[in-house]
Amino acid sequence: MSRSRSCVLFYLLSLSSALSVPYFSPFGADSLPQTLFTTQRQHKPADLPHSDPTDSFWTHSPGANPLAAEGSTGALTDNADVCIIGSGITGVSAAYHLANAVEGGAFPLGRDNEVRAVILEAREFCSGATGRNGGNLTPVSFAGFRKVETLFGRVSALRHYAIEHYSASEMVRIAREAAWAGAVDLVEGGHIDVMLTQEQLAEFTADFAAAVHAGKNVNDVSWLSREAMNVGVRTQGYNLWPLKFVTQLFNQTRNSVASSGKVDLRLHTRTPVTSISPLDSNSSNNTSSSPAHRWSLATPRGSGRCTSVLHATNGYVSHLLPHMSGLGPDAIIPVRGQVLAMRAAAPLEAIGTASGAGNEGYWFPRPVSVGGDVADEGIGTILRGFLPQTFPGRYEPGREPEAEWWATTHLEIPFVGPVLDRSVVLDSHKGQFIAAGYAGHGMPRAYGCAEVAVQMIAAELGGWEWEAPEWFPRPFLTWSVLCTLVSFRLRRSSAWDAQPSTHLNTLAAWSQARWTSAPHNNKIDLAFDLWTPVATLLATFECFQFQNRPGSWDG
Repeated sequence: MSRSRSCVLFYLLSLSSALSVPYFSPFGADSLPQTLFTTQRQHKPADLPHSDPTDSFWTHSPGANPLAAEGSTGALTDNADVCIIGSGITGVSAAYHLANAVEGGAFPLGRDNEVRAVILEAREFCSGATGRNGGNLTPVSFAGFRKVETLFGRVSALRHYAIEHYSASEMVRIAREAAWAGAVDLVEGGHIDVMLTQEQLAEFTADFAAAVHAGKNVNDVSWLSREAMNVGVRTQGYNLWPLKFVTQLFNQTRNSVASSGKVDLRLHTRTPVTSISPLDSNSSNNTSSSPAHRWSLATPRGSGRCTSVLHATNGYVSHLLPHMSGLGPDAIIPVRGQVLAMRAAAPLEAIGTASGAGNEGYWFPRPVSVGGDVADEGIGTILRGFLPQTFPGRYEPGREPEAEWWATTHLEIPFVGPVLDRSVVLDSHKGQFIAAGYAGHGMPRAYGCAEVAVQMIAAELGGWEWEAPEWFPRPFLTWSVLCTLVSFRLRRSSAWDAQPSTHLNTLAAWSQARWTSAPHNNKIDLAFDLWTPVATLLATFECFQFQNRPGSWDG
């Protein structure tokens, strides 16, 4: 295709279907519906991924998914040390990190002095949100900094942005060092946020000033004038083809473990996990001196036994963890999104290679586009009008899209850590972990979250203490929700308006005091010990009892 026939893919969230509330929005909970603070369990657990989803440009282009049906026939792996549910960026990154940890001696070996790991995927390989999104690998530079700092403290605010820069830079490094940057369409074109109103400009300016004051590195930021486009800000950013990246990462990992012999990595697509049930630790299946198989994963092809389970299913997580449905602070609910491919009226040289965002959508140039199905004409109408209005002369009004489809996305920030359910006994999910709930912003977060989840699995199996990486935000941890449960209620009280940060600091101090003074050898076990209805009630009481006690998320 000639360079004059470039196209732009444009993405817009359709917020009418559902919301996900794992924690506080980095852009402030004030903008969220009050139902988030008053109603829970209004949504049933997620169904399995639809067996016949709409076509996506990213997954249905010729040759784009060579692993589509990998492991979908033949014998099913019936036992493993680690079962990873989901083959998107989180699941495959977890396999990559697990392999590296084993090679580095940071993961305990299982039976036969190896680690058996299996990835289970309900549909085709990488067919969920990762495979169906546009590949906008953009670490947020400073947007929303004031809200994040108010809610979590300065150090944690800086970490909110550090994990994105870490994940993006590591993904780019891997692709370049392995010499497959071209194969995954990696482009370093930067990212542009467009300010369409004076209010938006004022918000960005204030966030920028707050980030600078906090000591954040903003060397990648440059401000644009209206003459250049619209008033906006340009920051570091990349684009890539997510499915191709995940495919390359899986193949690289599988090839590396095959040569070392320390990890037996399997992939089974078209193998949905329908339920998870505990195994008897004294059963005949658990005769090895290695950690006992604790969980049985049922699939239409049979069941498999696992010692540890990682939920990497993002919007579908509540299918297997029904307590994470609803609208409460521990819920993850899918949100629908839509992508449109529109042919430009100007050559690629005039458009450039930068991605951009504005008016709750983002766009990015690509040299090629192929077909797909129309999903929602109403959203398509909005998308058709946005680019010609934002870039006069570069996109013709009324020009029809090349392709449209649905994608799955989420709101708020992730859950990372052991699976916890405040409504049941202490260790009812012990050995199960989660990394999910990416707020439609998983590309620059999932890689790092998967790394932390694997570190926790290794610590739990090895009996050593897990230590958070410096770049990892502590509010992402699943046990941080213990404080969130109370703060949601506090936010509705009149006292919250006067001292919002004091209440959060109180909750953080309560959690941190128990964390640092605990006699437990493994703090992942402590997370389970804290996670009881009694502890939740105690947190509520102590939040008010010691509301002036100092503390913050900066620990």
